[in-house]
Amino acid sequence: MILLAVLFLCFISSYSASVKGHTTGLSLNNDRLYKLTYSTEVFINQGKGKLQDSVGYRISSNVDVVLLWRNPDGDDDQLIQITIKDVNVDNVNQKRGDKSIFKGKNPTKIIRKENLEALQRPVLLHLVHGKVKNFYSYENDPVAIENLKRGLASLFQMQLSSGTTNEVDISGDCKVTYQGHQDKVTKIKALDSCKIERSGFTTANQVLGVSSKATSVTTYKIEDSFVIAVVAEETHAFGLNFLRNIAGKIVSKQKLELKTTEAGPRLMSGKHVASIIKAVDSNYKALPIVGQVFQSECKGCPSLSEHWQSIRKQLQPDNLSKAEAVRNFLVFIQHLRTANKEEILQILKAENKDILPQLVDAVTSAQTPDSLDAILDFLDFKSDSNIILQERFLYACGFASHPNEELLRALISKFKGSFASNDIRETVMIIIGALVRKLCQTDGCKLQAVVEAKKLILGGLEKAEKKEDIMMYLLALKNALLPEAIPLLLKYAETGEGPVSHLATTSLQRYDVPFITDEVKKTLNRIYHQNRKVHEKTVRTTAAAIVLQNNPSYMDVKNILLSIGELPKEMNKYMLSIVQDILRFEMPASKVIRRVLKEMVAHNYDRFAKSGSSSAYTGYIERTPHSASTYGLDILYSGSGILRRSNLNIVQHIGKAHLHGSQVVIEAQGLEALIAATPDEGEENLDSYAGLSAILFDVQLRPVTFFNGYSDLMSKMLSASSDPVSVVKGLILLIDHSQELQLQSGLKANMDIQGALAIDISGAMEFSLWYRESKTRVKNLLAVVITGDITVDSSFVKAGLEISAETEASLEFISTVQFSQYPFLVCLQMDKAEAPFRQFETKYERLSTGRGYVLRKRKERLIAGSEFPLHQENAEMCKVVFPPQPESASSSGGWF
Repeated sequence: MILLAVLFLCFISSYSASVKGHTTGLSLNNDRLYKLTYSTEVFINQGKGKLQDSVGYRISSNVDVVLLWRNPDGDDDQLIQITIKDVNVDNVNQKRGDKSIFKGKNPTKIIRKENLEALQRPVLLHLVHGKVKNFYSYENDPVAIENLKRGLASLFQMQLSSGTTNEVDISGDCKVTYQGHQDKVTKIKALDSCKIERSGFTTANQVLGVSSKATSVTTYKIEDSFVIAVVAEETHAFGLNFLRNIAGKIVSKQKLELKTTEAGPRLMSGKHVASIIKAVDSNYKALPIVGQVFQSECKGCPSLSEHWQSIRKQLQPDNLSKAEAVRNFLVFIQHLRTANKEEILQILKAENKDILPQLVDAVTSAQTPDSLDAILDFLDFKSDSNIILQERFLYACGFASHPNEELLRALISKFKGSFASNDIRETVMIIIGALVRKLCQTDGCKLQAVVEAKKLILGGLEKAEKKEDIMMYLLALKNALLPEAIPLLLKYAETGEGPVSHLATTSLQRYDVPFITDEVKKTLNRIYHQNRKVHEKTVRTTAAAIVLQNNPSYMDVKNILLSIGELPKEMNKYMLSIVQDILRFEMPASKVIRRVLKEMVAHNYDRFAKSGSSSAYTGYIERTPHSASTYGLDILYSGSGILRRSNLNIVQHIGKAHLHGSQVVIEAQGLEALIAATPDEGEENLDSYAGLSAILFDVQLRPVTFFNGYSDLMSKMLSASSDPVSVVKGLILLIDHSQELQLQSGLKANMDIQGALAIDISGAMEFSLWYRESKTRVKNLLAVVITGDITVDSSFVKAGLEISAETEASLEFISTVQFSQYPFLVCLQMDKAEAPFRQFETKYERLSTGRGYVLRKRKERLIAGSEFPLHQENAEMCKVVFPPQPESASSSGGWF
């Protein structure tokens, strides 16, 4: 009786283990051959395009699956053999008809004989508890073909019970969630969690970045512990954040269906799987189930030199205002990224001086180790013969879309060397600051080169004695925006002399709200209210603007409002305009300002009726539900009517992210003696000076001087024309996103978005004693091209989508001041010229043998020019400065 009980318990235990084993994953019956059909198809289209309008292809086949071995010690340890047979390739779009690239071609011609043989060679899959332990195949088979077999094999990995776990399959090490329900199991793979080595990079700034979304759902229909149907769908959608037209989508589908079962080979006996595999074929090797990288061979592609010769004419200086130049610039960068140092150097050394600046832009923007080595070998910073090329190289480094530590290390090394030009030395330091910020934005603040750069900037500023060196390090900090630099900036803002104090204050203005603490605002309030020393108007107004932009307290606002009326005449008007602009544009500080204005002591006619010509105005260039482009123009005059500072800002907003697209500041001082006027308080001893400072795409550039000193001013007034001074000119790679995707079907996908522009920002200041008139001009010329490219490659057939948008635009700001009478007359004009906007779309399917299908579409529209509205007082003043011409007068008499 006891013996029977023991035997019964053993039986129950064995049975329970067996049942438990069978419920963890798929289980094949002994001595059976499972015959299935399999297909994988891919669709590529624009983000909101219809599936039937997509390009793509389908790979279909029959599949035989047999159980070769089961561990005698556990049913859930199995070795299965998977064999692909009867392969076919065709269109996913059945409407293609006679245009089908597959028509009249058999699979051998499409896939090629050696590839087809490799695809039909069996693979072995070792499954333990339903999960892949090892994938066995032939080591020398083509990687692209092995990936297709990995994609099929990964479908056999699953579990029958619900839960969340991590699995390794063709997509990498991924988090997956199973939902079991009777005879159906759903597997949801979190593709953004997958750990897999793939090349790629993106732009750190969200405004210029790319948003993407990926999903993967696989549904298993189970019968007798084996699948009778598997349906998997994976999608990858992406879009450029600030231009929704640049968007695309990949849909990848797999379908595996059981057709029949029949008698199969008998199980192989043995305790160890290794011996079984050796007995099947000793050439089998354990390979990763994770998809592997492969590169398709480019047949007939031009060499770097050949491609450069074909496009160099489009990059002549006279052609840079055209979108075609920018488009060729982008394509050439892609060629440079596959070139070696010697090839790049050969082109650099052979080119003439007119095209070399554009070539330097492209080589630097390629951002590869070879391109960096080539350009550093080519440029000689100890020579003054190629100053323009050195400057173009440095600015291209500052605008780098994904800089690395090596680039920063190279610039640090250059800074420690000698220079033929002090301007270039200053620019190197300024760009080092820009690179520090970009690397910190991508969690690189602890990199050795970044730490060294921080010490170089901060230590250099603390030791600097010359005004020029102090300004250089402050400009570097204005780019780096280091939190630890704030105390140092406050010190120079409060105690430094005019230009130094102003630069330190404008550097603080660039920090985000969390960094402008109460302690920082306390110092800024002291500067504005001149509690410790007298400051220039430009410094005081900047300090007040920072306080008002960063969660001002009730008393901060009240004290600023109470000061209006006690300030110099034009500063009164300027501060009043700043407050009114905040209220009109509903900026964050508007709520607390409205609370303060309920007090009569702060809100009365005497305070809010101050006259003057200084102004501040913010408006929208464009506004959509998800984004906005704003412009801000503020102008401060001296009491004598001469321009003190004009500040034009353009900012792009998307959600909570923003990009400071451009800032052009023209400053002038010490010009009162020219018209025998009295300088304002605190500005009695200023030297005559006029210059221009610019920020472009969040990078502070080296300021440009129009004149410095009275003698310099007089010589330029007598000898120079009003020709504009170039602030920045060149080709800039602004958007740079590259992503390689391993689709779970085994296909390889690539998504690339690039955007670049040719830019020319110039400024001019005209001053006429005879006509008692001054003008300042800032002109922005742009040609912009953005391209998106999606491809899905199997090595023998490729499908893709190319989308692009381009425009050629100009924006001009003119400030005219007539001081022949008092109060003087001021007219501000801000014009956007008419601009074309073109969109292109190309869809294609192409065999490796060369046969292809291409569909092209194009749209074009004209964006009307406009004059941006400013405050009403300006409109009235412009009518006086430029009175309407009589009807009989020539139409060419005005500015427009």
